[in-house]
Amino acid sequence: MKTDNGVPPPAPSAGRKQSLIEDARRERGSGSTGSPGPSKFGDGPVFEEKEGRVTLNVLFALGNEKNGGFFKTGKIFETFEAKLIHIESRHKYKNSPCELEFYMKCEVNSSDLDVFINSLKRVVDDVSCVHEEKIPWFPRHIKDLNKCNLLITKFNPDMDELHPGYSDPEYRKRRAFISELAFKYNHGDPLPIVHYTAEEIATWREVYQNLRSIYPLLACRQFLDGLQQLERECGYGEDRIPQLRDVSAFLKEKTGFQLRPVAGLLSARDFLASLAFRVFQCTQYIRHSSAPMHSPEPDCCHELIGHIPMLADKEFAQFSQEIGLASLGASNEDIEKLSTLYWFTVEFGLCRQNGVVKAYGAGLLSSYGELVYALSNEPEYKPFNPEETAVQPYQDQTFQPLYFVSESFEDAKLKLRRYSATIRRPFAVRYDPFTCSIEVLDQPCKIQSALSQTREDLKTLQCALEKISSS
Repeated sequence: MKTDNGVPPPAPSAGRKQSLIEDARRERGSGSTGSPGPSKFGDGPVFEEKEGRVTLNVLFALGNEKNGGFFKTGKIFETFEAKLIHIESRHKYKNSPCELEFYMKCEVNSSDLDVFINSLKRVVDDVSCVHEEKIPWFPRHIKDLNKCNLLITKFNPDMDELHPGYSDPEYRKRRAFISELAFKYNHGDPLPIVHYTAEEIATWREVYQNLRSIYPLLACRQFLDGLQQLERECGYGEDRIPQLRDVSAFLKEKTGFQLRPVAGLLSARDFLASLAFRVFQCTQYIRHSSAPMHSPEPDCCHELIGHIPMLADKEFAQFSQEIGLASLGASNEDIEKLSTLYWFTVEFGLCRQNGVVKAYGAGLLSSYGELVYALSNEPEYKPFNPEETAVQPYQDQTFQPLYFVSESFEDAKLKLRRYSATIRRPFAVRYDPFTCSIEVLDQPCKIQSALSQTREDLKTLQCALEKISSS
């Protein structure tokens, strides 16, 4: 699910319930340890019972000393005639590189439930049962982004045979080393420095030269302004790959956005949640040198060249945060629609400036071939309309046959806000930039407090207008 330039795709629409792993994170984040104790009623792990069988979510870990534990769980499933509905696995990098964590949704006979759980406890570590919630977990404070680290591993060079670096062990080793820096990062740590090799800089140079040559004709005004500022103030150029630390400081001064290192392609829910805090999750590794104009996953060329200049624009930064705020607590279906909106705007968006169509999407601005194609006479254009855009099938294997054109970022932001209001949540959210936290507006007193603050802001603006009028 990638384009030829390594951009995040919309959320997977089949075969995966994102709320499951989100709920698991919520349980772990609350300090819950061990199993809550099987029960058919009350606060037990069962969230569905039908015709003598129950469905439950099980989370467990495997340490080095229990390498055979996973295979033993298979025997337990076979013994109890349990049906495995869904499974996810991940490394627990912050504890031990070799420790694995598994998340399973399964179905067993009601009468076997207690014995089934106890049998799992004998062969694996830290067995716990977690609940399926109507409102998926979402970060409330910027430090909670430490938990927003679910990666989509399909495009990893260790696993994807089509990845240009799959047959290059040295590239894979280098890729893993740089990714490990992101795995170890926690909010508040200094952003890691990567000392790029001559080969990596040569790859960057080829990408930068090719793209820079066509930007004046095809890129929107905001992108060109942002890129010029980055070249003047942040060391952007052909001979140096910018460091996240420098770029993050630049962005924070311009629009309040900051960068966070990420090890690869994040799930749509986790990536969008980060935008709500004006945090952009950014990779530091670079694409394979054999394919400088192609990457099946996001890399630093795509992020630093394609995304960062636009995030230096205030209107566009606000638009990006609006998508993130709309995603908090949204259903899987709405996450898919919002990520599709992101795909056709932030990644592949076009806008009209002085009667001429220009590119502002990072997927276009980091791909020479698709940028030229998108602004030719070949593809179809439609006006940006969130209701239509959110359900438009997208193309992730080749160029898009259809692009949406916004009249302005302000117009796109207003349309997005109207669309976000239709997302069904029993609350609204508001970002507090002073505490870097999300305020959940789910009680009258919280709404009244927010209104009082807004009134004070309006008084300040009214006073400013009066002073201008009287001068």
